[in-house]
Amino acid sequence: MKATAVSLLALFETKMQLEVPLFQRQYIWQREKHWEPLWEDIARKFTDYLDGRKDAPVHFLGAMVLDLKQTPATHVGKRQVIDGQQRLTTFQIFLSAFRDFCNEHGCEDMAKECAGFTLNKGMMVDVEVDKFKVWPTQLDRAQFADVVGAGSRVEVLNRHPLRKRPHARNFDPRPRMVEAYFFFYDQFDEFFIGTKTESPLAGEVPLSQRVEECFQALKSALQVVEIDLEHGDDAQVIFETLNARGEPLLPADLLRNFIFLRAARRGEPQEALYKQFWARFDDPFWRVEVKQGRLFRPRSDLFLQHFLASRLTADIPVKHLFVEYKFWIERSQPFDSVREELACLARQGDDFRRIMAPAKDDPLYSLVTFLDTYDVRTSYPLLLTMLDMGMDEAQWASVSTMLESYLLRRAVCGLTTKNYNRVFLGLTRTLRREGATPENLAKQLIQQSGDSAEWPSDETFGEAWRTKYAYQVLNNPKIVHILKQLSDTYLTGKSETVTVESALTVEHILPQQWQEKWLLADGSKGLTTDALWAASKDDARAEASRKRNQALQTFGNLTILTQGLNSSVSNSQWSLKKPELLKHSLLPINQILHDVAVWDEAAIAQRSDDLLARALKIWPRDIK
Repeated sequence: MKATAVSLLALFETKMQLEVPLFQRQYIWQREKHWEPLWEDIARKFTDYLDGRKDAPVHFLGAMVLDLKQTPATHVGKRQVIDGQQRLTTFQIFLSAFRDFCNEHGCEDMAKECAGFTLNKGMMVDVEVDKFKVWPTQLDRAQFADVVGAGSRVEVLNRHPLRKRPHARNFDPRPRMVEAYFFFYDQFDEFFIGTKTESPLAGEVPLSQRVEECFQALKSALQVVEIDLEHGDDAQVIFETLNARGEPLLPADLLRNFIFLRAARRGEPQEALYKQFWARFDDPFWRVEVKQGRLFRPRSDLFLQHFLASRLTADIPVKHLFVEYKFWIERSQPFDSVREELACLARQGDDFRRIMAPAKDDPLYSLVTFLDTYDVRTSYPLLLTMLDMGMDEAQWASVSTMLESYLLRRAVCGLTTKNYNRVFLGLTRTLRREGATPENLAKQLIQQSGDSAEWPSDETFGEAWRTKYAYQVLNNPKIVHILKQLSDTYLTGKSETVTVESALTVEHILPQQWQEKWLLADGSKGLTTDALWAASKDDARAEASRKRNQALQTFGNLTILTQGLNSSVSNSQWSLKKPELLKHSLLPINQILHDVAVWDEAAIAQRSDDLLARALKIWPRDIK
């Protein structure tokens, strides 16, 4: 057999049909496991090209095993797909969606160019079959022909409209290839056109130029390994070998081999370097797996990923880590020796260990604990940069307040976390250029704009604080963090510090099931959710119930307890609930409720304003 690295598009460049044998399985790829990771790989190369980073290493999308099919000479050559049919089929669906997207948005020349990679042209014996570059198994052919041959998103939708059975909550599933087509089309729409709140990358450049750049990425930066079987090759043996399940090497293992091989070639003492710098990475700490996105990764992989991202100020997916690191070392030559390289890795490895498992007296402790609670690990390249460039304890205190304020305000306002990766890499790039100081960080954060990056003002933060349903934008640990910080502000010099070791729970002071025992202002019972749906617009009791439902989900009505109340106590009227609530918690945020005689919408609004005033001091925006 012969293996060759070829461009993704080179597979479909000639007048050829890649035929999937009838005995192979149907198309089984799905969104989370397959389409999303594939799109992430391709979108990353699109981003590289739009950012001018065309010298980045190519990315391999997998291997295809092809065999010649013994057929009479025809106008269209035939190859049999021995392995890789799921990927090949998906590429054709991807290209069809790209073609139709270009057509719909006025990029007809690019659409025509792309069409040459989805359909054969010229003379054919059976046009309805031979025109397709890939021909799947029999059961998949109808949906494949609809997707690749329809010619537009509208036509695909006409052939496969969304349908819902009577009384069903969800739409009926459509054929998997159809769903793949709409998935990729939607990704193109978001990437090139943007959303209501987000502009597209390089949006100032005409769309036709951007799709052309990305098409060049498909031609040059994305490759596959084409394995051509020759006479005498056993297709089944090769298929089984390629699909065998071995224990994969971690990126850290590959990098270690790469680094120490170079040390040997340079005549640097491998054993001494290992003992001094690398042995620490063989500690079990580094093999512990941590969740990152959809997958779990060893800490060693995450460290190297964030380390390289902090140096290149670019997004580095774990699966590309070895290739990107090798490319950086060989092209940029950032170190004079392997010793210098290993010393840097060891120093930053110690820094990363502080981030992952800080001691309670570490200046980083409060910040990294917050980042873990709020699941913002995309900030780690920035933290590694600041640790590497050196800051004293006072500077770290300022930076911690600043980053927590920025992220917490955005969380309370319900703003997106989608582009935090680009935000923090941009901050890292600026601090490397201008210096890692709190002043430079504050300047950059203040300048951020748009829903994906802005630092909400006091007014915006205050409006969200008073009106947004807390649980719509935050989960339980995040709300607990906020209320615990607020509780500490009620401590005075004469107060005893309350140490809480057990987990805290969030309690609605006005209970969520309030209608039975918490009467409205006129003495009537509130309306249930079902009754509110049926109520008329001018029903005063319905209006009062809606206002109460709005108030009970805001911060003014939330508190934390060291021990949860049972449901009967929790739903009791205020005269019975208050003493139980105070008994179950010595936290200062609850003890101030002692003198509150009535708990209603006015009390909630007053407490909300009091908590907000304290929140603005804990998480300020005008940090000096």
